[in-house]
Amino acid sequence: MSPVNRHTRRNPGILFYLVLMLLAPPVAAFNLESDTPIRVTADTARLDDSKGVATYTGSVEMTQGDIRLTAERVTVTRSEEGVSRIQASGQPARYRQPAVEGQGETDARALEIQWSAEDNRVTFRGEAVIEQGGNLFRGQVIHYDSAERIVTAEGSDESGGGDGRVEMVIQPRSTDKKGPDGSSESQ
Repeated sequence: MSPVNRHTRRNPGILFYLVLMLLAPPVAAFNLESDTPIRVTADTARLDDSKGVATYTGSVEMTQGDIRLTAERVTVTRSEEGVSRIQASGQPARYRQPAVEGQGETDARALEIQWSAEDNRVTFRGEAVIEQGGNLFRGQVIHYDSAERIVTAEGSDESGGGDGRVEMVIQPRSTDKKGPDGSSESQ
Protein backbone atom coordinates (compact mmCIF):
# COMPACT_ATOMS: atom_id res chain seq x y z
CA MET A 1 0.00 0.00 0.00
CA SER A 2 1.39 3.43 -0.89
CA PRO A 3 2.20 5.90 1.94
CA VAL A 4 -0.60 8.25 0.86
CA ASN A 5 -3.19 5.45 0.83
CA ARG A 6 -2.06 4.12 4.22
CA HIS A 7 -2.64 7.50 5.87
CA THR A 8 -5.79 8.52 4.01
CA ARG A 9 -7.57 5.24 4.90
CA ARG A 10 -7.22 6.20 8.56
CA ASN A 11 -8.35 9.78 7.98
CA PRO A 12 -9.93 10.50 4.57
CA GLY A 13 -10.04 14.22 5.46
CA ILE A 14 -6.26 14.41 5.10
CA LEU A 15 -6.50 13.80 1.36
CA PHE A 16 -9.18 16.49 1.06
CA TYR A 17 -6.98 19.10 2.74
CA LEU A 18 -3.92 17.96 0.81
CA VAL A 19 -5.78 18.35 -2.46
CA LEU A 20 -7.07 21.79 -1.43
CA MET A 21 -3.50 22.81 -0.65
CA LEU A 22 -2.20 21.64 -4.01
CA LEU A 23 -5.08 22.48 -6.35
CA ALA A 24 -4.31 26.14 -6.59
CA PRO A 25 -3.09 27.33 -9.99
CA PRO A 26 0.56 27.56 -8.81
CA VAL A 27 1.05 23.81 -9.20
CA ALA A 28 -0.10 24.01 -12.80
CA ALA A 29 3.24 25.72 -13.60
CA PHE A 30 3.52 28.30 -16.36
CA ASN A 31 0.34 29.49 -18.08
CA LEU A 32 0.85 28.72 -21.75
CA GLU A 33 -2.51 30.30 -22.64
CA SER A 34 -1.35 33.67 -21.30
CA ASP A 35 -0.20 36.60 -23.44
CA THR A 36 2.59 37.16 -20.90
CA PRO A 37 5.86 35.84 -22.36
CA ILE A 38 8.03 33.29 -20.60
CA ARG A 39 11.53 34.74 -20.20
CA VAL A 40 14.65 32.61 -19.70
CA THR A 41 18.14 33.70 -18.65
CA ALA A 42 21.08 31.31 -18.23
CA ASP A 43 24.83 31.06 -18.57
CA THR A 44 24.46 29.02 -21.78
CA ALA A 45 21.68 28.09 -24.18
CA ARG A 46 21.44 25.53 -26.97
CA LEU A 47 18.51 25.38 -29.40
CA ASP A 48 17.97 22.32 -31.58
CA ASP A 49 15.24 23.70 -33.85
CA SER A 50 14.82 20.44 -35.79
CA LYS A 51 13.89 18.60 -32.58
CA GLY A 52 12.14 21.56 -30.93
CA VAL A 53 14.39 21.38 -27.85
CA ALA A 54 16.02 24.28 -26.03
CA THR A 55 18.48 23.51 -23.22
CA TYR A 56 19.57 26.17 -20.75
CA THR A 57 22.38 25.58 -18.24
CA GLY A 58 24.04 27.50 -15.44
CA SER A 59 21.96 29.57 -13.00
CA VAL A 60 18.82 29.30 -15.11
CA GLU A 61 15.96 31.62 -14.26
CA MET A 62 12.63 31.18 -16.04
CA THR A 63 9.88 33.71 -15.33
CA GLN A 64 6.38 34.55 -16.48
CA GLY A 65 5.08 37.58 -14.66
CA ASP A 66 5.64 36.83 -10.96
CA ILE A 67 6.03 33.07 -11.48
CA ARG A 68 9.67 32.01 -11.14
CA LEU A 69 11.58 28.77 -11.74
CA THR A 70 15.29 28.57 -10.87
CA ALA A 71 17.52 25.60 -11.64
CA GLU A 72 20.95 24.58 -12.84
CA ARG A 73 19.50 23.09 -16.04
CA VAL A 74 16.17 23.55 -17.84
CA THR A 75 15.08 21.78 -21.01
CA VAL A 76 12.05 23.12 -22.90
CA THR A 77 10.45 20.91 -25.55
CA ARG A 78 8.09 22.36 -28.15
CA SER A 79 5.62 20.62 -30.42
CA GLU A 80 3.41 22.08 -33.15
CA GLU A 81 0.94 23.09 -30.41
CA GLY A 82 3.59 24.97 -28.41
CA VAL A 83 5.57 24.14 -25.26
CA SER A 84 4.88 20.50 -24.41
CA ARG A 85 7.39 19.76 -21.64
CA ILE A 86 9.58 21.64 -19.19
CA GLN A 87 12.23 19.74 -17.24
CA ALA A 88 14.33 21.42 -14.55
CA SER A 89 17.07 20.07 -12.31
CA GLY A 90 19.20 21.59 -9.58
CA GLN A 91 20.33 21.36 -5.99
CA PRO A 92 17.39 21.92 -5.69
CA ALA A 93 15.37 23.30 -8.58
CA ARG A 94 12.83 25.77 -7.14
CA TYR A 95 9.42 26.94 -8.30
CA ARG A 96 7.76 29.98 -6.70
CA GLN A 97 4.50 31.78 -7.30
CA PRO A 98 3.01 34.58 -5.23
CA ALA A 99 -0.31 34.13 -3.45
CA VAL A 100 -3.34 33.91 -5.75
CA GLU A 101 -7.07 33.45 -5.20
CA GLY A 102 -6.84 33.24 -1.42
CA GLN A 103 -4.01 30.68 -1.49
CA GLY A 104 -0.68 31.48 0.12
CA GLU A 105 2.57 31.81 -1.78
CA THR A 106 3.73 28.53 -3.28
CA ASP A 107 7.33 27.46 -2.76
CA ALA A 108 8.11 24.07 -4.34
CA ARG A 109 11.52 22.48 -4.63
CA ALA A 110 12.99 19.17 -5.73
CA LEU A 111 16.09 17.83 -7.41
CA GLU A 112 13.97 17.46 -10.58
CA ILE A 113 10.77 19.21 -11.61
CA GLN A 114 8.98 18.09 -14.77
CA TRP A 115 5.84 19.53 -16.34
CA SER A 116 4.09 17.72 -19.18
CA ALA A 117 1.29 19.34 -21.20
CA GLU A 118 0.28 16.01 -22.76
CA ASP A 119 -0.16 14.29 -19.37
CA ASN A 120 -1.41 17.43 -17.55
CA ARG A 121 1.08 16.45 -14.87
CA VAL A 122 3.70 18.14 -12.72
CA THR A 123 6.20 15.79 -11.07
CA PHE A 124 8.58 16.79 -8.28
CA ARG A 125 11.26 14.11 -7.86
CA GLY A 126 14.04 13.81 -5.29
CA GLU A 127 13.72 15.51 -1.89
CA ALA A 128 10.43 17.07 -3.03
CA VAL A 129 8.82 19.74 -0.82
CA ILE A 130 5.77 21.88 -1.55
CA GLU A 131 4.85 24.67 0.87
CA GLN A 132 1.81 26.90 0.55
CA GLY A 133 0.28 29.18 3.16
CA GLY A 134 1.98 27.38 6.06
CA ASN A 135 0.96 23.94 4.75
CA LEU A 136 3.73 21.52 3.82
CA PHE A 137 3.90 18.33 1.78
CA ARG A 138 7.14 16.35 1.56
CA GLY A 139 8.04 13.11 -0.22
CA GLN A 140 10.59 11.58 -2.52
CA VAL A 141 8.20 11.91 -5.48
CA ILE A 142 5.08 14.07 -5.71
CA HIS A 143 2.82 13.91 -8.79
CA TYR A 144 -0.01 16.32 -9.50
CA ASP A 145 -2.44 15.44 -12.31
CA SER A 146 -4.17 18.75 -13.09
CA ALA A 147 -6.81 17.21 -15.39
CA GLU A 148 -7.97 14.58 -12.89
CA ARG A 149 -7.07 16.75 -9.87
CA ILE A 150 -5.22 13.89 -8.21
CA VAL A 151 -2.13 14.17 -6.02
CA THR A 152 0.00 11.10 -5.36
CA ALA A 153 3.18 10.85 -3.38
CA GLU A 154 5.87 8.33 -2.60
CA GLY A 155 8.31 8.27 0.26
CA SER A 156 11.89 7.23 -0.30
CA ASP A 157 12.95 3.67 0.24
CA GLU A 158 14.86 3.27 3.47
CA SER A 159 18.11 2.56 1.60
CA GLY A 160 17.78 6.00 0.00
CA GLY A 161 18.40 7.79 3.28
CA GLY A 162 14.76 8.54 4.07
CA ASP A 163 12.33 6.77 6.35
CA GLY A 164 10.11 5.72 3.44
CA ARG A 165 7.21 7.98 4.40
CA VAL A 166 5.56 11.13 3.13
CA GLU A 167 4.95 14.06 5.46
CA MET A 168 2.14 16.60 5.54
CA VAL A 169 1.65 19.59 7.80
CA ILE A 170 -1.79 21.15 7.47
CA GLN A 171 -2.55 24.41 9.22
CA PRO A 172 -5.91 24.68 10.98
CA ARG A 173 -8.47 26.97 9.43
CA SER A 174 -8.83 30.20 11.33
CA THR A 175 -12.21 31.88 11.66
CA ASP A 176 -10.68 35.12 12.89
CA LYS A 177 -8.22 37.37 11.11
CA LYS A 178 -5.87 39.65 12.97
CA GLY A 179 -6.20 43.33 12.31
CA PRO A 180 -3.20 45.62 11.77
CA ASP A 181 -3.01 46.26 15.52
CA GLY A 182 -3.12 42.53 16.38
CA SER A 183 -6.75 42.55 17.46
CA SER A 184 -9.18 39.95 16.08
CA GLU A 185 -11.49 40.89 13.27
CA SER A 186 -14.39 38.70 12.30
CA GLN A 187 -14.50 37.49 8.68
